[in-house]
Amino acid sequence: MPTSLLEIVDLGDGDIVLQRADDDSEPLVTISFSDETRMYIMDQGLEVAKAMIQAGIQAAAQVAEQTDVEVETEPTQTAPRILH
Repeated sequence: MPTSLLEIVDLGDGDIVLQRADDDSEPLVTISFSDETRMYIMDQGLEVAKAMIQAGIQAAAQVAEQTDVEVETEPTQTAPRILH
């Protein structure tokens, strides 16, 4: 994925999105809180969404690291030996 500046935007309708700052394409992530949740977290919806997005990015980075390690540690397959 190409590197680009990301922004977290409160759409004002209760949805918070993570999107590319330089692009009008579809958001990368959309977070929607239920009415009950919005009452519980009060005016902290944006802060909660930021924490959720940060946790998601960290989890994705850990998965990517594990995948890289697994790929590097796989035994290399050699061609079968042929005895003549």
